[in-house]
Amino acid sequence: MLFAAFAAALAGCATSDVEPASASAGATTDARSSSSDAADRRYDRNPYPSTYKPYPGRPTLITNVTILDGEGARIDNGAVLFRDGRIVEVGQAIAADGADVIDGQGKWVTPGIIDVHSHLGDYPSPGVDALSDGNEATSPITADVWAEHSVWPQDPGFARALTNGGVTTLQILPGSANLMGGRSVTLKNVYARTMQGMKFPGAPYGLKMACGENPKRVYGSKGRQPSTRMGNVAVDRATWAKAQEYKSKWDKYEEDGEGSAPSRDIGMDTLRGVLAGDILVHNHCYRADEMAVVMDMAKEFGYKVTAFHHAVESYKIADLLKANGVCSAVWADWYGFKMESYDAITENLAILEKEGACAMIHSDDANGIQRLNQEVAKVLAAANRAGMAMTKQQAWRWLAINPARALGIEAQTGSLKPGKMADVVLWNGDPFSVYTRPERVWIDGALLYDANDPRLRPVSDFELGQPGEGDVK
Repeated sequence: MLFAAFAAALAGCATSDVEPASASAGATTDARSSSSDAADRRYDRNPYPSTYKPYPGRPTLITNVTILDGEGARIDNGAVLFRDGRIVEVGQAIAADGADVIDGQGKWVTPGIIDVHSHLGDYPSPGVDALSDGNEATSPITADVWAEHSVWPQDPGFARALTNGGVTTLQILPGSANLMGGRSVTLKNVYARTMQGMKFPGAPYGLKMACGENPKRVYGSKGRQPSTRMGNVAVDRATWAKAQEYKSKWDKYEEDGEGSAPSRDIGMDTLRGVLAGDILVHNHCYRADEMAVVMDMAKEFGYKVTAFHHAVESYKIADLLKANGVCSAVWADWYGFKMESYDAITENLAILEKEGACAMIHSDDANGIQRLNQEVAKVLAAANRAGMAMTKQQAWRWLAINPARALGIEAQTGSLKPGKMADVVLWNGDPFSVYTRPERVWIDGALLYDANDPRLRPVSDFELGQPGEGDVK
């Protein structure tokens, strides 16, 4: 995305996404692996480090707004102050202290939306075969592939998610053709020439897994295992058993330092990271019974499922999900497109919330990511009709702090709390209304979108020069 108003700043930041790896090593160390020997672990090495640097911003105070802080609080007639890329203060009477003041009378402020399930960049627009890079459908186990190596930073979808949806952070996952589809990557939704320039500093990697119809259909149609749900579990279990052996060998070698290093396996590096608790499992799964099986399999092999994605039947096992500390990333009402997605209800997310289980909205779609706030509005309406009173401030947790927790970045973003990244959206009305749109969006305190300023409307490099696109003056 290019920003005309940032032309000078962009020139100054032009090398930010090719910073030498040594200069950014501290920023990209997995926050969950802080011990001095962690850097020597093969799965923990990051040969593609984040070179992300915030765009320059100005100290800003937004006043007279309704604030949803992302953690369940609401402030009427509120104000939020941010400077140097961080939230400074949230309240009502806040001194400007030299900051630019925006009177937001009648408007709302929220933390930027976080989408825990996206394929932007891997399945970019235009949707043609040449750009279809999300599924390495060559083996049911492809833990060796990394979604970031398919990310196309020029995907116009990134700009649409920012300007139409207020999305400031998103996780890019491999597709669901495979039982183990590879590593995911978390990105800041900013313009950069490279994937590394978008990569969220310090965010843990994820492992995309899938159960159910997709893997058995893809490989069963090729006359290969798995072709059934029991085949799915069998292949998973055999793979985790090998991963345990691999981890044991490397752990012993690194502890003793004797003999030759074991043979390196890129896919097993990822699974070793999962078993060590450093790489988070995001599992595509629809049916309640299958989710229960997967949670038992995780206990068998000593790993944890961070979140089930799509999870249309999570409402049936909210108690099990809560007991196991597993989140659900769900849609509002996208269902019925295949058998395993049939038994869905719009109250799914609200029931999980009511039962105390971790839950959030997600998109899995280049268009849906532009209206996640409206998807949550559907859930709110359905919950209230069913007699489950849910507040707007409670619901914004499903768009902010809950996905931040599922991505392991809740200490940096996901709510309007002092010290956190100033990822902020000013909405031109109630964000749960279909008539409301983002008016301004800041990422790390930099104003990257202003609906009232044509110079601050992002256009990808790919779109520049295309008919009807890129005509920013």
